[in-house]
Amino acid sequence: MAERSTAAVDVADNSDDQSLTAQADQSTADGVAKNQEQETDSDAAQENTETGIDGSGKMPPLELHSGHKLARRYRLEECVTRLDGFSSWRAVDEKLRRAVGVHILPADHSRARSVLASARSSALLSDPRFVQVLDAVEEDDVVYVVHEWLPDATELTALLAAGPLEVYDAYQMVSQISSAMAAAHREGLAHLRLNPNAVLRTSTGQWRIRGLAVNAALRGVSSDTPQRTDTESIGALLYAALTQRWPYESDAYGLSGLPKDIGLIPPDQVRAGVHRGLSELAMRALVNDGATASRHESPCTTPEELVKAIGEMPRIRPPEPAFTTPPEYQRTTYQQGTYGRPAPHPGVTQPVPTPPPPLQSRTGKALKWAVSALLIAALGLGSWQLADALIGQGNNADDTDKTQTTDEGDKGGNKPKPAEPLTIQGAQEYVAKGGAQSPGNVANTYDGDSSTYWRTKSFLDGPEMNPAYKPGVGIVYDLGTEQTVESSSIDLRYTGDHTTITLYATDSVGSSTPISSMEKLGTVTTTGDKAAVKVGKPVKTRYVLVWLTAMPMAPGDSYSAPGYKQAITDLKFTG
Repeated sequence: MAERSTAAVDVADNSDDQSLTAQADQSTADGVAKNQEQETDSDAAQENTETGIDGSGKMPPLELHSGHKLARRYRLEECVTRLDGFSSWRAVDEKLRRAVGVHILPADHSRARSVLASARSSALLSDPRFVQVLDAVEEDDVVYVVHEWLPDATELTALLAAGPLEVYDAYQMVSQISSAMAAAHREGLAHLRLNPNAVLRTSTGQWRIRGLAVNAALRGVSSDTPQRTDTESIGALLYAALTQRWPYESDAYGLSGLPKDIGLIPPDQVRAGVHRGLSELAMRALVNDGATASRHESPCTTPEELVKAIGEMPRIRPPEPAFTTPPEYQRTTYQQGTYGRPAPHPGVTQPVPTPPPPLQSRTGKALKWAVSALLIAALGLGSWQLADALIGQGNNADDTDKTQTTDEGDKGGNKPKPAEPLTIQGAQEYVAKGGAQSPGNVANTYDGDSSTYWRTKSFLDGPEMNPAYKPGVGIVYDLGTEQTVESSSIDLRYTGDHTTITLYATDSVGSSTPISSMEKLGTVTTTGDKAAVKVGKPVKTRYVLVWLTAMPMAPGDSYSAPGYKQAITDLKFTG
């Protein structure tokens, strides 16, 4: 129980953070405060920073302002947090032309060494589930840490302001956060400040954690039981996601705390309709002995144990998509041959025009009447031989007409030639920028063996590839001679998010030809393990580039780390 007391004190500090965040937000842009660092520690610290005094009683050595540049590269745009001798900014990396976040504090600050060490340790993790540290530098009497800025991500704080999360979203959040923190602890890293401000959901539905080790170092937070602290924090996040309440008596992060003097009660007793399994999971992480004992469940004291407990739960599936019932078919009020006229009044009978007879029927009848007239004339003249001859001619005419009709039917019966697979003679990676992916495995994409494949590296930005680093990855295939390409079928290894593939006709198998000069054949975006790219207009070419510009999030394996990546197992062209 001593551990819970320590965590509760930390939570109370977090509550003070939120009251001051509202003050900081009034002096910054609304959108920036929503998505980036917005925590403060105490009213006294806030007052001190407004007068320019840091926590040690010293004046900051450098006056920072919008437009100031660090390392002639990072241009400060807007201050998000300023307290206790450090400040956090939204900035622009002018070299790579992208937004970044920057923490800045004086080099002689009492926490400067630990902040640098924590940032550099966090940067070595390279796990895409965490907001990545991009740079950690000491220069000109200043220490600054540069990290990713995610303009398309939303804090859990903002999501909970609209209400509790749906069951599937809460399940995904706790699953991904627990798995990420288990991986961090295996590398000896802890967060210690894991709260709704530090958890973000991207536009693709991925959950990411910011401030690993760094946020705690900036505020001087430490713990003798870091795994227990982070596990209890995950339990608090899940509790808040299920109930829209903070699981302690104090209000925090825009959430109301629990009523005083009732203790920690399960989420399904706070709000009706809460998923029973997730409610028990939150309590096991928060370690309320009375509640867990009554439900015969042991507490989870590490993120690894929490991951195991989630794996033992029945899987929660996403909600079924809602389909709109199509409107009933409305019969038109216009009849054949009357388009443009008003519909008749009820009860009025309209004559239905008789369609004209087929052309072949008209011709046959006219021919028969002509033959009959000639027969009558022949009878009148008494020439039966002439009548027989004319009847014979009529029969010949019928046969001729039928023959012509049959010939026309034969002409229209020609079937198009079916598409045939094209033989691939060779292939080579196309590298537009940066390094190659896996050039030695290119042949695995057309060897006919689905167990072998060519795989890209793992990328942190995604699912769309970042043109600043790499506009895309792909392979140029050599068909031996000029062939008419109509479509391609591509089997992929990883599913989820989306994979975008484009075919180009190019002049050579090398990478010297820029994509801008190639002829685009077709594009497809898929979330499954198969892609079929159809060419709008069949093109004759010897070389075809298969170009990937978006890839799904995939787990790590013995060959690569988790990240945005894709692999091609089998590929065929038809023409």
